[in-house]
Amino acid sequence: MVKTTTNNIEITVESSFWPKHSLPKENHYFFIYYITIQNKSDYSVQLLRRHWDIADSNGDKRVVEGDGVVGETPVLEPGQKFEYNSGCNLQSEIGYMKGFYTFVKLLDEKEFTVEIPRFDLVVPAKLN
Repeated sequence: MVKTTTNNIEITVESSFWPKHSLPKENHYFFIYYITIQNKSDYSVQLLRRHWDIADSNGDKRVVEGDGVVGETPVLEPGQKFEYNSGCNLQSEIGYMKGFYTFVKLLDEKEFTVEIPRFDLVVPAKLN
């Protein structure tokens, strides 16, 4: 698990390899990640967009951007959490993801970014 706080928004990430949806003989490795976003500020915020940098150990790099997360643009009141999970496929057994969310402070409509900490995506057998 990795965790970071930016602009009083805490992001916690856990990831795991999902063998049921992986085809190693075809260089297809699927990982699932679980994210918790907690508003530790004194004001209401809304998540607007996400930006992901995804890297594979074979040198493949890609960027994924879009509105919200898992089809939602949640509003978080002070102290509130939002949790979701999603997945990522790689062409090798090792890689990582990192990125940022764009939020808006509802009080004054100012946008700000929140870091998503880098987390590794590793097939467990590669750790031995």
